[in-house]
Amino acid sequence: MPRVKRGTKRSDRRTRTLALAKGYFLTKSKLHRSAQEAVERALKFAYTGRKQKKRQYRSLWIVRIGAAAREAGLTYSSLIHGLKLAGIDLDRKVLAETATADASQFTLLIEQAKTALAAAEASAKAAADAAKK
Repeated sequence: MPRVKRGTKRSDRRTRTLALAKGYFLTKSKLHRSAQEAVERALKFAYTGRKQKKRQYRSLWIVRIGAAAREAGLTYSSLIHGLKLAGIDLDRKVLAETATADASQFTLLIEQAKTALAAAEASAKAAADAAKK
């Protein structure tokens, strides 16, 4: 079997790892094995962090929408339900942006949701009365 020395490939890989570990504390930025472990761990946290970022933004949007809905006399869930009944298909990001940046537009959305909720409640009441008879 021929002898393999891995000259530049090995050194390039180590250089790349040490470049990623630049700024780490003590041996984690100087020695390849420590740097490799630290970089792998950091990349793992970076991957999960990108997923958590999406969750955290969605939860922030929900808090903002809920606060704006409470000011108008609705809960978050009733607002979302009313918007679905009204056929308004906006995602949470747009709703939160509208609630913070354009209060008059958000008020119109809330009025449409309230109207749709009232209509749904009236039809449910009528159906319940019809079932009694």
